[in-house]
Amino acid sequence: GAVPLLVIAFSGLAWLLDGARSHWAAFATGWWFGSGFFAAGLYWVRQAFLVDPEQFAWLIPFALSALAAGLALFTGLAAWLAAVLSHPGPQRGIALAGTWTMSEMVRGTLFGGFPWNLLAYAWTGVDAMMQPAAVVGAYGMSLLTVLVATAPAALTALADPGEAAWATRGVGWGAAGLLLVLWGAGVGRLGLAGPVATQPMVEGVRLRLVQPNTPQSLRWVPELRARHFLRQIEMSVSPGSDKITHVIWPETASAFSLDWHEEARRLVAKAAPPGGAVLTGVLRTTPPVLKPVQFWNSLMAIDHEGSVVAFYDKAHLVPFGEFVPLRNLLPLPKITIGSTDFSSGPGRQTMHTPSLPPVSPLICYEVIFPGAVVEQSGHPQWMLNVTNDAWFGLSAGPHQHFASARWRAVEQGIPLVRVAVTGISGVVDPYGRVVESLGLGVAGVRDVSLPVALTRPPPFARWGNTLAAVLDVVCLGAALALKHWRQRNKSMVPSRS
Repeated sequence: GAVPLLVIAFSGLAWLLDGARSHWAAFATGWWFGSGFFAAGLYWVRQAFLVDPEQFAWLIPFALSALAAGLALFTGLAAWLAAVLSHPGPQRGIALAGTWTMSEMVRGTLFGGFPWNLLAYAWTGVDAMMQPAAVVGAYGMSLLTVLVATAPAALTALADPGEAAWATRGVGWGAAGLLLVLWGAGVGRLGLAGPVATQPMVEGVRLRLVQPNTPQSLRWVPELRARHFLRQIEMSVSPGSDKITHVIWPETASAFSLDWHEEARRLVAKAAPPGGAVLTGVLRTTPPVLKPVQFWNSLMAIDHEGSVVAFYDKAHLVPFGEFVPLRNLLPLPKITIGSTDFSSGPGRQTMHTPSLPPVSPLICYEVIFPGAVVEQSGHPQWMLNVTNDAWFGLSAGPHQHFASARWRAVEQGIPLVRVAVTGISGVVDPYGRVVESLGLGVAGVRDVSLPVALTRPPPFARWGNTLAAVLDVVCLGAALALKHWRQRNKSMVPSRS
């Protein structure tokens, strides 16, 4: 449902840029456009400040305004550069496609990156339109989306004197044709893959996904921690568990440091099937005797004997959630419990757990970064995303997070398993299709099989964002070339006296 809105919005942006009287006016247009785009798309961030309203509610208007205004600087620069590279007219969409995508790539990298709500994700509801991401990735699909969304502006643009009308309209019709090509290619790819129900599954693996649906306001209440912990164990061994090989809990499912809490590990072991393991999110710490204590947001695998057989420490931490940037200059508390910043892990790793294919672990929003979700040399056969979206209630945030995760499966050609505290949990096949899911705000378990990874990795898995960057350079170069071509043609038209 978002695609028609994008067509209206981006055609409108192209028209507004055509009417801008200066490059700085174009920047202002892009900044205001981006402010609205991000304020509407990220409104749900306020939910996190309401978990502890006495301490953080006063920050809501300032935080949302600053977030939208700051992110809008990227769209302002995109609009400014589009105005520099192109004259008013049908080629504006080409320039805007290149500059907008460049802004998304920079936004996804600078200061740790925040590639949330990429334009490509507007196609999440159309499985066929997700498939080109196997080649060009989400950034590449954002570029193609802008080309399509600005087609009406190109089709209604007026030709300059001396310029054939069909040439100017060619940009618009070309973008419309591009949409059909992308859709046709996606339909063909899914047709060759076959229906979801016929996809091969990994033999001898049966996963139980545990979604406790514990409200964030109750998760860390001291007198309730043991109850939450034991409830997850009960859910793990509920009827049907005799066929399960591995149990997966969400992010920070254990309030106890399983490194040093032997009794807690012994209890977790009761939920681990023989020969399998419980994979759980946990706060990992340095030994209690060492001061100061360090904390990691981790994923840990515990076997049926209570031994830690593998672990992964989150590397991409959330600013102001898990650490405060420039802490010495910004006297602000982090939103999560405790005053100590989390430590970051060494980076992408492939985790090896008994009786499971090698997996790329992703904690929380680590899954939103295109091209940065697997360790290439580790050859993982699936991705596991454990997360806690309880911070954002029943808002659009968890849905946007899950949508982003689906695109990583298409890009890498490997399945993704997602387990969230309050949802959305589920299994996504290598084509980005949802095989199983447990909805938002529901407590329960899902017993699922693990889809087999594609035999041959797609181009994106080998080249990453390179093809998207090449497309971006081509768009920017084409816009600049068309600008010079139009200038030359106009200079050759005799003036009328």
